[in-house]
Amino acid sequence: MAQPVAPVSPPSAYRGLILDFAGVLTTDALAVHREWCVSQGLDAEAWRRTLNTHPVVRQLYVDLERGAISQADWNRQVAPYLGLADHENLMGRAWAGVRAAADMVTLAKAAREAGYVVALLSNSFGLDPFDPYAACGVWELFDVTVVSELEGIAKPDPAIYRLALERMGLSGEVCVFVDDHPVNLPPAEALGITTVLADGRPETVARIASLLGIGACV
Repeated sequence: MAQPVAPVSPPSAYRGLILDFAGVLTTDALAVHREWCVSQGLDAEAWRRTLNTHPVVRQLYVDLERGAISQADWNRQVAPYLGLADHENLMGRAWAGVRAAADMVTLAKAAREAGYVVALLSNSFGLDPFDPYAACGVWELFDVTVVSELEGIAKPDPAIYRLALERMGLSGEVCVFVDDHPVNLPPAEALGITTVLADGRPETVARIASLLGIGACV
């Protein structure tokens, strides 16, 4: 009779890894947006500037993150602020050149193979007509997914961190969370989660791997 296979135990005191998407699991989106803007005859900073500083567009983005408006509706409303006549799949066109970050993908796979519960905790920018997670091929990396559009709440609302922990079946003290926005880290830390800021430095992946005890796997 075959013996039951024992579950894999993570090689550290941690049990879970929580990853943001854009800026963590992706290549540099800002560079792609700049190139796309130029290809559209816009100033290279038009996308970043409009989304981050125009009050109407900023509110529309907040609404998009929380699922209050659809991506298609966001496309239609935002295109005129960018000076574009064509709003069809605007988000998808601007994000088309963004790819998955190979080193972080490798880390996520290694963590899961080592027995960690791996979760996605992402502020969405819509799923239809453009699904950025599918475009980068990352859906299959996770045991748990918490996407703001689907939950009606977004980081840094503490409720979305609690939801992620609940779905993972873990306490904050045994989880590591990686995000590229400093404002998203304190709510996680308040729940006992160890946080890592993804600041673009090449040693970030090595630091996470060291925390998890899987350095040899990446």
